[in-house]
Amino acid sequence: MASLIQKIVRNDAMREDPTEIYGWRVYMLACSACFGGMLFGMDSGIIGGVLTMHPFEATYGLLDLSDVGQANLSANIVSTLQAGCFFGALGAAPAADKWGRKNSLIGSAVLAIIGIVMQTAASGHLTCMYIGRLITGFGVGGASMINPLYVAENAPRAIRGGLTGLYQLFITAGIMIAFWINYGAVLHITGPAQYIVPLAMQGLPAVLLLVGMLLCNESPRWLAKQDRWEEALATLAKVRALPADHPYVEQEYQAIATQLEHERALVGGSGFWDLMKEMWFIPGNRKRAFISVFLMVCQQMTGTNAINYYAPQIFKNLGVEGTATNLFATGVYGIVKMVSCGVFLIFVADSLGRRRSLLWTSVAQGLAMLYIGLYVHIAPPVKGAPVIPAGYVALVCIFLFAAFFQFGWGPVCWIYVSEIPTARLRSLNVAFGAATQWLFNFVVARAVPNMLATVGSNGYGTYIIFACFCFSMGVFVWFFIPETKGMSLEKMDDLFGVTELLEQKLADPERASTHGDEDKATTGEHVEQATPEANRDE
Repeated sequence: MASLIQKIVRNDAMREDPTEIYGWRVYMLACSACFGGMLFGMDSGIIGGVLTMHPFEATYGLLDLSDVGQANLSANIVSTLQAGCFFGALGAAPAADKWGRKNSLIGSAVLAIIGIVMQTAASGHLTCMYIGRLITGFGVGGASMINPLYVAENAPRAIRGGLTGLYQLFITAGIMIAFWINYGAVLHITGPAQYIVPLAMQGLPAVLLLVGMLLCNESPRWLAKQDRWEEALATLAKVRALPADHPYVEQEYQAIATQLEHERALVGGSGFWDLMKEMWFIPGNRKRAFISVFLMVCQQMTGTNAINYYAPQIFKNLGVEGTATNLFATGVYGIVKMVSCGVFLIFVADSLGRRRSLLWTSVAQGLAMLYIGLYVHIAPPVKGAPVIPAGYVALVCIFLFAAFFQFGWGPVCWIYVSEIPTARLRSLNVAFGAATQWLFNFVVARAVPNMLATVGSNGYGTYIIFACFCFSMGVFVWFFIPETKGMSLEKMDDLFGVTELLEQKLADPERASTHGDEDKATTGEHVEQATPEANRDE
């Protein structure tokens, strides 16, 4: 396996590191944790199809509402989960720091299972459906925050991008499976079971996450933060498949210890307010927090989850008629997403790098969305009429958009947000990023049905708005996102100028305290100075 990976992944870190560290253990660990991503994917994929099923519409009273009323109720059912995810991601940060990454993922799986049982048993009671989706959201949001954190802290540096990006691959796999579950339910099941079976199937990845994490180890970096040094060394050696006295393990272990010592020297305490002070008053840390937040805002404003949640409605908007036909097209969309993400993680994530992936996909996504918007505005589909050639191009653009997203803004945001924070702030930083993602996921889920119904004829303005966001994201990446491919987690402080600040503080504490207010790192100067050294580390 190691030789195959070395042929695919091209960075200097891969050539320098022992081949033993790329064995099966680290991949199984990452896949076990990433069932949390499949949980989110299956929920987001299933709920959109369930909302269009006639038995569900009849049971929950959608048939008796106007178009706007249906849009509002559908948006409420979908977005309740995102609200739970927002609070779940924020609450997971202190849980992950106090009880560990492994135990917190187990807790997230249990919450999700409880919520899914409530959704399945709601039987037309909207209150039960809302509460069930909210509780499921607590579990999904917590897993979304802890999963990339846990994988990044266990992964070898040369393949950290691919392993962390597995979270996005499992999301797309969950979406794809959900789409085909819905399609099969419409064809072969009648009555209330048509929507109950898909809702119940959401619990499968939650169970797999629970079982998988019971078999996995804790993060060695979290054990080190708790001063459980012997356990940290033993776990690191186990994950790397090397003896504890191997030079590679000793070097990585020493880098972890040195970074923790440096971080504690900067602020000292490890309480919540100490960490908040360290995050927002040290320029390099503050820059990383802002980057994490803005990346997650951008990810959601591409419009990807507008398609995930409302794909059947969007395909209908483009002229594809019939519930079964819409769900079939949605299933093909899911396959495109999963295959594209897999190709990116295997061949691109740790070779092309983070920055270039984000840049070119910003433009590509924007062009795809722009064409769809112009088509819907200039030649809107006519009910009962065949789809014109320009309409088929618009349908292709939906699939192209899915592929472009998986080559950049889908997996790269999770990779980047989980790898750039300093060790003491990693859980807090990822929590802010994940909570932001869920907040804007909620905004998109709640707004899109109304946007499609009101923003321009046939909702063409919705696609134009998302296209403009995509183009603007490329500008943000060009000026603010440095490359991190192949760098160890302990080198991120060098990249963002925090190591330099520590050296100044140790040499002259009074000068360093005033230097923190100058915010030199936010200009990008520290990044440019650190990049040559960082690149040598690759």
